Amino acid sequence: MSGSSSVAAMKKVVQQLQLEAGLNCVKDSQAAADLKQFCLQNAQHDPLLTGVSSSTNPFRPQKVCSFL
Repeated sequence: MSGSSSVAAMKKVVQQLQLEAGLNCVKDSQAAADLKQFCLQNAQHDPLLTGVSSSTNPFRPQKVCSFL
């Protein structure tokens, strides 16, 4: 690796470290509590928990019309 490419790579590393240093950290326990609270607040809108009515389900099996 040449000297100029090495300097450019190190500048990228420094920029990334400066970006990461400016981030606000949250404890895992607090993040988990926030996620749990969000899930409980929005559970009534989650179709995986409440299900989807057959009239509004776009993936319901189509009825077959047959003539005898």
